[in-house]
Amino acid sequence: MMQESSPTYCPVPLEQQPVNEYEILKESWLCCWATLDFWLYVRKLLGVLLLGALLIAPIAAASFSPMKKPVFFVLASGLGAMLLLALVLSRILLGWYYIRDRLQADKVIYEESGWYDGQVWKKPPEILTRDRLIVAYQVNPILQRLKTTAFLLVGLLSLDGLIWLAL
Repeated sequence: MMQESSPTYCPVPLEQQPVNEYEILKESWLCCWATLDFWLYVRKLLGVLLLGALLIAPIAAASFSPMKKPVFFVLASGLGAMLLLALVLSRILLGWYYIRDRLQADKVIYEESGWYDGQVWKKPPEILTRDRLIVAYQVNPILQRLKTTAFLLVGLLSLDGLIWLAL
């Protein structure tokens, strides 16, 4: 066991240490999608989009008959499916931003035994450097991929809206 005088001593409970939170997030069911191979990542997102379209299609059909107004039906279904995908993507993005902020911070806020005893621990230079390297080489590329996906999704939502207005 390390002593408090050791430069790498960390009083933060294991599950609240930013590097361990990062490892947990990488393995979590939804947030791990951002770490997958490009085509597998795209397949997961398209799966959410398809599931959203299947869930929204009956609602869109009640508003716009697929036989009488097929374009509006497709636009409404696509809009609903993309909004569902936007919610999923937002959840993934928030998880990765949280981890990035925890790793980049020079202090760790943690709870020793409950919500009422918050503590702050200042990271030693070695741990701070390690955490910031993880951000630079692991987390930032993931965030860049997610931001690119989000911008693409906003573009598709805008296109859907513009087509809707043009009709």
